[in-house]
Amino acid sequence: MNQIPDQYLKLEEDQLKQRISAVKSRLGEKLIVLGHHYQRDEVLQFADFRGDSLELAKKAAESKQAQFIVFCGVHFMAEAADMLSTANQTVQLPDITAGCPLADFAAIETVTDAWAEITSVCGNDSITPITYINSSAELKAFCGKNHGITCTSSNAQKVLKWAFNRTDKVFFFPDQHLGTNTSNTLGISPQQRIVWDPAAALGGNTADAIANAKVIVWKGHCHVHTLFNRGHISQFRQKYPDGKVVVHPECTEEVVNLSDANGSTSYIIRYTENAAAGETIAIGTEINLVNRLNQTQPDKKLLPLARSLCPNMFKINLHNLCWTLENLGKINVVSVPETIKTDALIALERMLKI
Repeated sequence: MNQIPDQYLKLEEDQLKQRISAVKSRLGEKLIVLGHHYQRDEVLQFADFRGDSLELAKKAAESKQAQFIVFCGVHFMAEAADMLSTANQTVQLPDITAGCPLADFAAIETVTDAWAEITSVCGNDSITPITYINSSAELKAFCGKNHGITCTSSNAQKVLKWAFNRTDKVFFFPDQHLGTNTSNTLGISPQQRIVWDPAAALGGNTADAIANAKVIVWKGHCHVHTLFNRGHISQFRQKYPDGKVVVHPECTEEVVNLSDANGSTSYIIRYTENAAAGETIAIGTEINLVNRLNQTQPDKKLLPLARSLCPNMFKINLHNLCWTLENLGKINVVSVPETIKTDALIALERMLKI
């Protein structure tokens, strides 16, 4: 694993900014920097494009002119960018250890075992596997091979509708809460949904429960969004009776049901932008985005529902961004093996066509 040299850690902020700007200016369209909304401001200022997972996946697919794609996000995002890139493009992540605990809840071995148990009950033809984009390339490849698809929080409803037009059931992993909240939005009753616990036989369910379920959701969660709870909403409403609450659908079912609106990071941005001047809104998502919205929309009171930081997004900083840009094609390269990429790309491209 590459270790950032001390010489970069000793640079002052102004020096880092100058050197980053110099590389970007010199390379022009040969370089594209993608930044997720959860990045800190000093990093995001150098992004050529900023967005949520779906927007950045599309931008990576469109950026054919760039020789180098530097992704300021986490590992699964850089993997998706690599899979959507061309053979002459290189994808790099400023900190190769910037992972995603949610993605780690589901490994290819445990998902494969679960699939075998589920299909032994209901058969392969009656169920569609759906992996949230917050997952490994191996799981995307699994879905590609098994007539499944990838989704993001922006398009989860559309993807589930696509799946139900093909089969009676869906197997959704690795985020229990996004799967639950999306199925609720589609009017699927709780009685038609079960949770799959990979540590238990048959996921902790009976064969009859599997046979009768319309939605099977994996037991996994995002610690950033499951931090929010009923108490946070109650405290906000007591202090601001006329205020609104908007949260990310990775939050628990209870929190989503108690909120006024829920949606992806891009949805949350639009929600606040469309709010009337003077409105007070509590936002249940990553703190860097909430703080940025509050700074850029001073005519409203935009508050964090609670302070929740993504430590992996926070691993990207000016030091490792500068180091990466001055060593393009050499360090922290994210490259998905072709044997995995081929099938994973099928699942990703199905999503992008919806």
